Amino acid sequence: MIIESYCEEDTKNLAMITASEAKRGDIFCLDGDLGTGKTVFAKGFAEGLGINEPITSPTFNIVKEYKDGKFPLYHFDVYRISDPDEMYAIGYEEYFYGKGVCLIEWSELISDLIPKEAIRVRIEKDPEKGFDYRRIVYD
Repeated sequence: MIIESYCEEDTKNLAMITASEAKRGDIFCLDGDLGTGKTVFAKGFAEGLGINEPITSPTFNIVKEYKDGKFPLYHFDVYRISDPDEMYAIGYEEYFYGKGVCLIEWSELISDLIPKEAIRVRIEKDPEKGFDYRRIVYD
């Protein structure tokens, strides 16, 4: 499925709808270049789960837990992972196979660890269609 977004609000609303359909144990892989709107998507996703805390990219923490929504959200940013063994060190399996939902930014960097049933979301820019345009592809 391909969705076109023409502003941050479109991206956020799409993420809210995606989250409203999520269920415990789902893993969403969120990929795209720097500045494509992964954090905007993450904020909308959290809002769709009923999470009211401020959402920031967990770049230096690798994972942030949000527990005040419909069910827990485990928000990963694996941009700084240089070796998949680092994921074992943080106990990623407890998150991936836990009672919440995982949203993983830069998931392609740990593709060998991602279960095949994960939902892949790729956000792409197209400058010819405008500065705020995004093409969001669900696999």
